[in-house]
Amino acid sequence: MTAETTDRGPDASGPPAEDRRYEQRGWYFYDFACSVYSTSVLTVFLGPYLTSVARAAADADGFVHPFGIPVRAGSLFAYSVSLSIVLAVLVMPLAGAAADRTGRKKPLLAAAAYVGAAATAGMFFLDGDRYLLGAFLLITANASLAVSMVLYNAYLPQIAEPDERDAVSSRGWAFGYASGAFVLVLNLVLYGGHESFGLSEGDAVRICLASAGVWWGAFTLVPLRRLRDRRVPQGRAEPVGSGWRQLVSTLKDMRRHPLTLSFLLAYLVYNDGIQTVISQASIYGSEELGLEQTTLIVAVLLVQVLAVAGALGMGRLAQAYGAKRTILGSLAVWTLILVAGYFLPAGAPVWFFLLASAIGLVLGGSQALSRSLFSHLVPRGKEAEYFSAYEMSDRGLSWPGPLVFGLAYQLTGSYRDAIVSLVAFFALGFVLLARVPVRRAVAAAGNPVPSRI
Repeated sequence: MTAETTDRGPDASGPPAEDRRYEQRGWYFYDFACSVYSTSVLTVFLGPYLTSVARAAADADGFVHPFGIPVRAGSLFAYSVSLSIVLAVLVMPLAGAAADRTGRKKPLLAAAAYVGAAATAGMFFLDGDRYLLGAFLLITANASLAVSMVLYNAYLPQIAEPDERDAVSSRGWAFGYASGAFVLVLNLVLYGGHESFGLSEGDAVRICLASAGVWWGAFTLVPLRRLRDRRVPQGRAEPVGSGWRQLVSTLKDMRRHPLTLSFLLAYLVYNDGIQTVISQASIYGSEELGLEQTTLIVAVLLVQVLAVAGALGMGRLAQAYGAKRTILGSLAVWTLILVAGYFLPAGAPVWFFLLASAIGLVLGGSQALSRSLFSHLVPRGKEAEYFSAYEMSDRGLSWPGPLVFGLAYQLTGSYRDAIVSLVAFFALGFVLLARVPVRRAVAAAGNPVPSRI
């Protein structure tokens, strides 16, 4: 049975190398499309801007009251990110089951991508005291991105042979960081020179936000053109409503592969820390360190540029030392980054740039290698459903970090206390990953064990 007629992924009878490369090049471009949202919107502009909009609507004590619930204005962004992930948890099993049972990933990918792109483009209308509109658009866009990534990642076992996956996964992340860097340069030109363009600072921010949605939608056309849907054998198709039953079935099946489940638990913990640092860094820089928006843009641009080299460089380190050791090293660096961030002096952009450089060097590689390592732990023939569970860990269950961050700030009023609270995620994730015997896990999943893993 070939990859044309099954979702089992490439093997000895899979598609020719040239066909795989054609799809791989298209696959890279979804990272190229959607990473601009993660960079320009989630990491740079929306956190500080939505916080300023919420403060414009706040009472004398600094609280807004969505649906009568008192929320400190400075915590609104973190809570919205957390709520968006809870929404994604409800939708992702349905999308994953529909893709797995029908083989039609592309229509579902298109729907999720364009809902997210439209919500992001709609941020152009976020001004004044419309904090509820901002929270709604953020929740919609972030949840849509998470759902689309379920479908995007499930293509990896289909378009790449086992010994290709570290490189293919790393190139995807590198494409994403390259696009984020390019668009941030354009954002920096527009934001830094907004007066010469006849724009207010708020207008420039809203244009930067909306343009990320346009970029996301436009470049999604490339993977939609190149990636192929695989036919599903007769008898496998089930109603879409079976999504939660499929997830429960997958988790039950994972009990037969406890080492795969152990890796997924470790990934859930340390990735939660990574996602929270990414989404809350701009608020920490602007609110706690008192840095200008231009400084934050330059810092994130530095992250994007170095993340390209970091993703490719860590991919090479994995070839020499194995993916597990390389990821463990990156988690140690993440812990040092947070400790250093706690002690960063306010109003000192040079130190912030140094911290951003360290983040860039470990960010892409730790995520890319985690994705490729997991692909070796998936039993053959169950790639799509296992990657749905992986994406639940990647984005769907990454709500405790933002919640802890928001609660720490709400209780202490200090972003330094909030940022240092994230050390626990990296320390615990390190311990859990170190305990996973990955070579034995690969063999237990019925897959060939690479020489370096």
